[in-house]
Amino acid sequence: MNLYLIIFSAGTYRKEQVYDAHKSLFVALEKHFTLHLVNYPDAEEIPSSAYKMAFIGSGGVESAVVRNFSLLPYPITLLADGTDNSLAAALEISAWIRTRDMKVKIIHGDPEDMVKQVLLHHRAFAAKRSLKNKRIGVVGTPVPWLVASHVDYLLADRRWGVTYTDIPIEEVEANFYDITDDMIGMEASAFAARVKAFQDVEPDDLLRAMRLYRAVKNVCEAHKLDAVTVSCFSLIQTLRVTGCLALSLLNDEGIPAGCEGDLQSIMTLLMIKELTGQPGFIANPSFVDTKRNEVLLAHCSIPTTMADELIIRSHFESDSGIGIQGIMHEGDVTLFKCGGECLDEYFLSSGYLVENTNFVTCCRTQVKVKLDNPVSYFLQNPLGNHHVLVKGNHAEAIQEFMQQNRCRQCE
Repeated sequence: MNLYLIIFSAGTYRKEQVYDAHKSLFVALEKHFTLHLVNYPDAEEIPSSAYKMAFIGSGGVESAVVRNFSLLPYPITLLADGTDNSLAAALEISAWIRTRDMKVKIIHGDPEDMVKQVLLHHRAFAAKRSLKNKRIGVVGTPVPWLVASHVDYLLADRRWGVTYTDIPIEEVEANFYDITDDMIGMEASAFAARVKAFQDVEPDDLLRAMRLYRAVKNVCEAHKLDAVTVSCFSLIQTLRVTGCLALSLLNDEGIPAGCEGDLQSIMTLLMIKELTGQPGFIANPSFVDTKRNEVLLAHCSIPTTMADELIIRSHFESDSGIGIQGIMHEGDVTLFKCGGECLDEYFLSSGYLVENTNFVTCCRTQVKVKLDNPVSYFLQNPLGNHHVLVKGNHAEAIQEFMQQNRCRQCE
């Protein structure tokens, strides 16, 4: 990984002197990056797509930064280790930037902590770059009850560089009819071997679900999609099949796949994949316990790779087809949602999965999570229904990513 530092230091610039003055930090950075020290008058020679940030090397450079403000990559981040009054200069520069109603962040601390912050910063930078030109397929139309989950396609493209593509659901239906049971029989058998138990489902339900999986995958390949959301409830009427297994398997394969045509949740899944490399579980917050600061999350589809055990049951709302009851181990998790019509708001909390439940009034996969942030958010300022759970604590990385992209956190 290359890191270009735009150097602002007082006096005559000499790369060797700058390196020696900040050697402990630079040596620590060089464990992770190929470091390029570039004097600010030469900054325009840095490749436009390169990862770069301003390095405040000493005091007395405030005016030089102001004069060359256009060189600073946005969102503005100032790296200052404190040597030679560099932190003092960074504070003054930061205050000047804020008077222009712009956000600025100072990375400062001991070398180990500064490197950790730079790595988080780079992770967010790389995720944003990888999102550019991603294609999200919207198969069918969003279900009518997602009244607050719309996305402005044009603004999503401008903010994130992603393209939402509408695809008639008839394409999936046509592919479904072209796929025979013989074509997916071995895949169905291999999946069945992984399942702990089947409850209230017929062998034909599994075969039809596998045919739908192959049909949606074919559409993804035909349209060169990086992610897909499917208006799956309509398929229950037309094909007598639920989308739970199809979407689960696509997520397992690294293709973020969401249900109900939810435009915001599919973007959340795509962000999680780019930031963590992991799939996420789209779920309904079904019960909120403010005393214990816990939320019960439930849905009928979960990536099989997130579950330790699988029980195949009927779909909760329709009592037909296939729904997945995934059993997860206790452990650290992160709950996240990117929302708003412009995809510029978000909720984020780390937490701990404390229990799997089996209530008859909720969807099949049910997990109770104790959050680190107040669950009162769901009752006072929610971004909508669906939220996405991912295994592990990724709150720092997601927070850095959303803040770099000037999004507003809902609490």
